[in-house]
Amino acid sequence: MTGNDATRALSRDAFLYPPLAASRTGRLQLDALHTMYWEESGNPRGVPVVFLHGGPGGGSSPDHRRFYDPAYYRIVVYDQRGAGQSTPLGELRENTTPHLVSDIERLREHLSIERWLLFGGSWGSTLALAYAEAHADRVLGLVLRGIFLCRPQEIHWFLYQMRFMQPEAWRSFAEYLPEAERGDLLIGYHRRLIDPDPAVHMPAAHRWSRYEGTCSTLLPDPDLVSHFDEDAVALAIARIEAHYFVNRIFLPDNSLLAGIDRIRHLRCTIVQGRYDLVCPIFSADELHRAWPEAEYVIVGDAGHSAREPGIARALVAATDRFRRRPDGSGAR
Repeated sequence: MTGNDATRALSRDAFLYPPLAASRTGRLQLDALHTMYWEESGNPRGVPVVFLHGGPGGGSSPDHRRFYDPAYYRIVVYDQRGAGQSTPLGELRENTTPHLVSDIERLREHLSIERWLLFGGSWGSTLALAYAEAHADRVLGLVLRGIFLCRPQEIHWFLYQMRFMQPEAWRSFAEYLPEAERGDLLIGYHRRLIDPDPAVHMPAAHRWSRYEGTCSTLLPDPDLVSHFDEDAVALAIARIEAHYFVNRIFLPDNSLLAGIDRIRHLRCTIVQGRYDLVCPIFSADELHRAWPEAEYVIVGDAGHSAREPGIARALVAATDRFRRRPDGSGAR
């Protein structure tokens, strides 16, 4: 377990690789309803790495290409079902964790990749663990950030207990619902978010997404909150997250920790902000206790977001270390 020096006075751009354009893009038909947007950048003959975005529903952005040395890595970024540039936006039908795991494997086969490094934060860490446990033979290693294990206590924390650290943001979130409905915020929001009328679902989506964006950084980040408040982003994040939360993430309780022995032979780095409110550190701590061979990096001056300088530095350092030891072995 390691810590980092203070980085709050620095910019994440001090640590990320320079911006780069996608060299190849495509759309993969997943079924009769869903189409996946994907892109590649970096070295087309390099070591493959796939970026798994958060949410669920968060979507990808050009900055997600910048955590890896483009001369070394073949960088694959894509949007999960219902998110980003995948279509239909915000679609909940045929949208479950097993579907998303199957989609990753479909994309790997489509791109003729034998094995790849998984890089995921928040919900992306959930999906990386679920995919790795199902397809360990296709994984070189994992870089995980802001661990979310999708257990009931983590969902309860998000809905109710973040108010102890962010009371103003939580009041705006909770008090959107009539007082009679505040005993079950998830059901109240879910009912509105699945309503087909934009006049009903969009205001609810904005309240949910602003709440998450506001709580995602240690220090205020108005640009991040503005991004979360964009109509398409807010709709996909709020609607799909509520859908997954109501359905208990479509996985048996505690299944990800229970399956860790299937992947303990793989290299893994866990990066966790000490003051992460959205995905609090107790989940990363429990994951590391179950997987003691994994490298565990606690960033002492950061919350949840990969936009924070200390998180960005730790993530780039992790992919650089993997670049020096790309065999995926557990030894260091």
